[in-house]
This record gives sequence, C-alpha cells and structure tokens, in this order.
Amino acid sequence: MDDGSPLRALSVALAAVRAAEDRLREAVDAARDAGHTWAEIGDILGTTRQAAFQRFGRPIDPRTGAPMNAAILPGAADAAVGVFVSLAEGNWDEARRDFDEKVAQALPDADTVAAMWAALAGRYGRYEHQMGEPFAHQLGDYTVVDVPLRFEVGEQVGRVSFSQDGKVAGLFVLPPEVA
Repeated sequence: MDDGSPLRALSVALAAVRAAEDRLREAVDAARDAGHTWAEIGDILGTTRQAAFQRFGRPIDPRTGAPMNAAILPGAADAAVGVFVSLAEGNWDEARRDFDEKVAQALPDADTVAAMWAALAGRYGRYEHQMGEPFAHQLGDYTVVDVPLRFEVGEQVGRVSFSQDGKVAGLFVLPPEVA
C-alpha cells in the first residue's frame, strides 16, 4: 500500500477508532472511579444506564465473587451477521448450523426457522436487506451481538447470543427500545 491508497486510509481510520474506543473506556472507568452512576454515564453516551453498563461494566460473578469474563468471543460479530444474512436469503439450514441443543430444540428444522422468519415479516414487514454495524458485548457467560436490521416498519435489533464454545444460545429480533 502506498501512503495515499484507500486501504491505507482505511487502516488509519480503523486505528483511530480503536484508539478512541480505548480512550472512551478509560474515561468511563475514571467516571465510575469518581463515583458517577451508570445513569449519568448513559446520559452522556446517549444511551440507557443498562446499555452503558453492558458495554463498559465489569460485573462480579455472584457465584464466585470473581470478575466475570469480559473477553468477547472472537468472530462473534461476523457470525451473528452470518446468521441474519442466511435468514434474509432463505438459507434456513445454514442459519441453524451452529445452534446449541436448546435453540435447535426450539427451531428443530428448516421449516420452523422459515416460519419464524415469516412471523417476523408479519410483525415488522419485509426485511429490506440493510444491516447496521454489529455491537458485541459480554453478558455473563455469553457473548451477545446486537445487529441493527431494517424492516418495512423501521429498524429492529437482531440479537444473537453465543455460548463460550461459539454455539448460538439465543436468537431474537427485538424493537430497539427493548434491546
């Protein structure tokens, strides 16, 4: 890559985003250390206190008293997008390929997955094949990825929860105010 290439510009922009995320996390940690509430932090971030905590909090596991695992499952965002791409394209078996046992029982075959997607169309209208930037965060023992999805009635949030072994442990489409 030469210095003026679009790929170089992309690389520089990505590095800036990562640096800004690091500074944001440090600022949130400093605000918490200074005694500010998650509600105050959420207000500054333009989100709810729960969303701020989910993104930046470091909860303690009540079972052990130790900090919970904050490591996001590698590749979870891409895997979640893949699930919704498969659903949007009608690749029902591909969408359910990595379901854990419990989700596979709830959606046991391609016809059931297709019926679930059809029910979403009945509630939210046709999926318009537009996704926003996925947001992955750790929630207890699960990596949860929220993917903005555009339907006829507006944006909804596709949520995929992954167990530590990378299996799909939950699959939802929620109104933004619920997510």
